Amino acid sequence: MRFAKTIGLALAAVLAAGGALAQDKSWKTIRIATEGAYAPYNFMGPDGKLQGFEVDLAAELCKRMDAKCEVIAQDWDGIIPALQAGKYDAIMAGMNITDKRREVIDFSRNYTRESNGLGAELAGPLGKLPDGDVRIDLSTETPESKAVIERLRTALKGKTIGVQVSTIHANFAERYLKGAAEIREYKTTEQHDLDLLAGRIDGIFASNASERATFEKPDFKGYGLVGPKFVGGVFGGGVGVGVRKGDPELRDKFTAAINAMLADGTLKTLALKWFKVDTTPQG
Repeated sequence: MRFAKTIGLALAAVLAAGGALAQDKSWKTIRIATEGAYAPYNFMGPDGKLQGFEVDLAAELCKRMDAKCEVIAQDWDGIIPALQAGKYDAIMAGMNITDKRREVIDFSRNYTRESNGLGAELAGPLGKLPDGDVRIDLSTETPESKAVIERLRTALKGKTIGVQVSTIHANFAERYLKGAAEIREYKTTEQHDLDLLAGRIDGIFASNASERATFEKPDFKGYGLVGPKFVGGVFGGGVGVGVRKGDPELRDKFTAAINAMLADGTLKTLALKWFKVDTTPQG
């Protein structure tokens, strides 16, 4: 889904903690970090074990790369600095490929591309937002996209929207919604979901896949996706595996394994299992 604002300080903290440095680059053993709090991409199950789309995907990718892999949980706000410090070798945490992130790490090809937008109580103040059937690609500004965003800003006047801190969703809110809605930032999506349920905010802005997973929970009956959906632009080119810039061989191994899963339909099967829709990248 995101980018740490305090990357320098967090990196120093990880180095001070003495994170294990990168291994011998044979890539027979690979350590992969995920957040563990971003269902259905990744989350902690009732048994305390990591589950989700990316956990299953990592297992299949590693099998195809003939590698022994370990998936570990890492807080989102330190996930890139800890990669650079050598605590692990790769990130699979709903992380969208953006130009800003490419300045500090490298990425495999994308393995999913999902739209982003608002979620809210359907009987609440945002339940009837305009343009609910519209999907906007922000890669190119058009009169239609400008009109849709302006209608959205008007509808959000005086409302409070939750986003996860240091994410593409926070970036979208800062760029397009500032001055219209009050934007409230949270450490995890789970935290803003709970505030939405408690009525402390009017809506959340996140990946539609994450929102659908939240709204499938019994407590969220009557909540759903509202308003227009967005891709491209600040949302980048889909979600990929993040690796250090000095590890092109590992990047290429992940890309080759993802391409193989796309070709034989395994990636689509996993997407349908966890997202209930086909989120595999096209083209």
